[in-house]
Amino acid sequence: MAELNTGDGGGAKGGKVRSKKQNSKVDLTAMVDLAFLLITFFMLTTSLSKPQSMNLGLPDKEPDDKNVDIKVDENRTMTLMLGADNKLIYYMGLLENPIAGPKQIAYGKDGIRKEILSRKKTVLEYTGSKDKGMIVIIKPSKKSNYRNVVDILDEMAISDVPTYTIVNDFSPEEQKLLEGK
Repeated sequence: MAELNTGDGGGAKGGKVRSKKQNSKVDLTAMVDLAFLLITFFMLTTSLSKPQSMNLGLPDKEPDDKNVDIKVDENRTMTLMLGADNKLIYYMGLLENPIAGPKQIAYGKDGIRKEILSRKKTVLEYTGSKDKGMIVIIKPSKKSNYRNVVDILDEMAISDVPTYTIVNDFSPEEQKLLEGK
């Protein structure tokens, strides 16, 4: 039982004789019980924070016989190659005849995000339609790390790129470019 003592009402030695006051006792048991009941109630009724995840559209598991290659305008495509040691190389168009690049660039708002936004603007001027926006091809190598892939996917969400894909096949020229040969 919890109680609150406020002290005795007696005085010092000597002086006038006063009547002795009784100690006032407050029983705090009910308040402690109520506090634990409230804590238990709020713990049971609140929900824990749910982990946030990014939506990633994946192809069907079963291959379709009607799978037809679609020709895409190379002026709309940007290829991002992720290598070892946070290496990021991009180029616009085809590697044999690039519109821009290939160029090594840094991650973040002053690097790849700035480039994506400027290229997105030029693609919009080229096509004249928001329906035919920029297409980004993300190619992580076997030596790239998971964080770099997540950073690039975050940049796609931040830059509002409508169409992007993750591909893991490299041409020999791209492999040489990524290795720095």
